[in-house]
Amino acid sequence: MDLGIRGKRGLVCAASKGLGRGCAEALAAAGVDLVINSRTEAEITRTAHEIAERHGVTVTPVAADITTEAGRARVLEAVGHADILVTNAGGPPPGDWRDWSRDDFVRALDANMLSAVALMQALVPGMMDRGWGRVVNITSQSVRSPIAVLGLSNSARAGLTGFVAGMSRQVAGSGVCVNNLLPGIHATDRANSLDRGVAEQDGIDLDEARRRRQATIPTGTYGTAEDFGATCAFLCSQQARFIVGQNILLDGGAVNVTI
Repeated sequence: MDLGIRGKRGLVCAASKGLGRGCAEALAAAGVDLVINSRTEAEITRTAHEIAERHGVTVTPVAADITTEAGRARVLEAVGHADILVTNAGGPPPGDWRDWSRDDFVRALDANMLSAVALMQALVPGMMDRGWGRVVNITSQSVRSPIAVLGLSNSARAGLTGFVAGMSRQVAGSGVCVNNLLPGIHATDRANSLDRGVAEQDGIDLDEARRRRQATIPTGTYGTAEDFGATCAFLCSQQARFIVGQNILLDGGAVNVTI
């Protein structure tokens, strides 16, 4: 399928690996020129070169922490304008609700809610002026089905979901579609970290911890960055013009809900 976005300009955050890279690869394959960012200069520069070589598009790397005001300023300066925005940032560490301080919550909100809001505030008005735009926020399945040990993430991402629910309807009439993608367990560094936590907690090896977590997914496997990227690219396509303010689960059926 031709997604109709060749020649568009996109920003993909936290794109050196994992789900962010999956989205960047899929958009580049559709002909989108990209600005991509992550914290580590060597990693993001290498990723940009690899994507550009593979897909024949322009990919500009920016090493910056997107969760900080200074980092966002560097990224936005490199972008100029964007037709497509994919927000993404690593989730807070797991823990126990009795141990989290106010500062822990503020850090989670900065990373997983307020940074995405700030990027939308910076880039969506230009999309509206041009009459076309797509925003995909990478959140989490925990928005639909909270994970107790990830309470910091649950809270911050639910806040972003509430913001998008209202804002997306306000901008849709200008040709801008804003949606959220809710990943379940994918084969990424984040999954490996959580698998190690299960292994340590339950006194089992890493392979057994992974098997137990895979058994909770109807497909019996973890998702891949390629799966995720393909869905992201479709939400950024011309064909997605009627999808607005949705929270789309990519979890292999793990969240057991009817609607």
